[in-house]
Amino acid sequence: MPFTPVPDRFAGKTALVTGAASGIGRATTLRLAAEGAHVFALDIAADRLAETCDLAAELPGEVVGRVTDVAQRQECFAAVAEAVDRYARLDVLANVAGVARAEHMLQVSEVDYRRMMAINTDACFFLSQAAIPHLLETDGNIVNVASNAGLMGQAYTVAYCMSKGALVQMTRSLAWEFIKTPLRVNAIAPGGVETPLVSGYQMPPDVDFELMMRYTTPRPMAQAEDVAALLCFVASDEARNINGAVLSTDSGVTAG
Repeated sequence: MPFTPVPDRFAGKTALVTGAASGIGRATTLRLAAEGAHVFALDIAADRLAETCDLAAELPGEVVGRVTDVAQRQECFAAVAEAVDRYARLDVLANVAGVARAEHMLQVSEVDYRRMMAINTDACFFLSQAAIPHLLETDGNIVNVASNAGLMGQAYTVAYCMSKGALVQMTRSLAWEFIKTPLRVNAIAPGGVETPLVSGYQMPPDVDFELMMRYTTPRPMAQAEDVAALLCFVASDEARNINGAVLSTDSGVTAG
């Protein structure tokens, strides 16, 4: 079911979105641009990022892509600086980029562990660190894409749950540290979403499916546009009283 954008909700505002080449990041980028935002879109996948920019060509806002490895601290700071240099302001930081793996905890390599934490946690920290001085000038806000995995234990995804749990706590802690300013910091926690991240997801061949039943639902997976709709609401002035929140959009998985 397609959503109707809210005209001009982000007119005159600038948003920086990570993971913009596909999935939730692309849907968020296009939704923001459809609502009038200037979007500085980051991803490491150059070809697919260019596709996102092409898809936005006829929208009211503007999308400019920057090929960026957000796992690198210096790249996070450089991207924020470039966005502010281009648009002279920053109103929204949407930390969407993420990676996921499923494997036995005892078999997780150091390389895979470090990459997971670098993208899912470190990037959000360093981008926030770089963006907050500019967001304070515009009464802006940060929206982090966490996961239901950050709110509950899950077998075979220990590192992923750790990374998203850290993001949940970063959200709450940042919101409180800046509680005396207009800055808002929130997170949304999706469950299963039909994205390239999920379509390429593989479980170990010998998993115990009984252990996985508690975080599954009979309802269908969400579409990326479902998550983007919530993210854009939370990032908008309509959500001015929402701060330090972790909003689940998981078809009720974490309700049980």
